[in-house]
Order: sequence, then C-alpha cells, then structure tokens
Amino acid sequence: MSFASTLYLGPILDLLVAKVPPDWQLDVRLGLQEALVNAAKHGNQLDPSKTVIVQYAMMPAECTWIITDKGAGFIPNYCGCQDDPDSFLPNYDSEGGRGLCILYHIFDQIHWNEEGTQLKLTKKRP
Repeated sequence: MSFASTLYLGPILDLLVAKVPPDWQLDVRLGLQEALVNAAKHGNQLDPSKTVIVQYAMMPAECTWIITDKGAGFIPNYCGCQDDPDSFLPNYDSEGGRGLCILYHIFDQIHWNEEGTQLKLTKKRP
C-alpha cells in the first residue's frame, strides 16, 4: 500500500494491524504509528507529493512490515535501546528522540537499508 505523506494515519494503521494477534495489536499499532510518522514527517518532510510505501506479510512464524519513504535518508547510530530501553530515553522535557527506543522495545528485529529510506520491522510469533 502507499499513501501521501500525512499524519492522518488511523485508517492505514487499522489495515496494518487487522490480522495481527490481538495481544500484540496495541503495541504493534504504536510502533507502526511511530515508524510511519517518522517516514512522513522526517523522511518526506510532510510533502504530499511524496509517498510512503508499506509492504507487510503475516506468516506463521513472524509478522513483517517494510516502510519506505522518498526522503534523503536516515543513518541510524547504534541504539542500545534493545539492551536497556529506559537508559536511552531522552530527558522528560525533550520533544523527540523516543521513537527508536519504542521500535526496539516492540519489534524483535529492526533493519534499515543502506540509504536509510527503508525500514524493516519484524515481530516473531511465540
């Protein structure tokens, strides 16, 4: 699916979590919302002429989402969030910086392409 860069994501998120196991839905929805907002806002600069593309697959062993934007790219630094999410949260008065920690807390695997324009999120089924 693809959509113009916007922060109106409710219907898109509804579709993306429709087949997610019920006990994951709230967490996965939060993580996907964070990733989609980042793609639209930071990647595409909320330019409505640029699209965000989402591919997803629900398989027996895992669920995967691939989010691609048309931006200049993002080079993530190592994020120790997967080791201890709380130790890498920004100060309480900071307006940003929580997104990566949210993603590392919710998803089992997180991978960016070399250009930093595509993010792959994977959640493994127990």
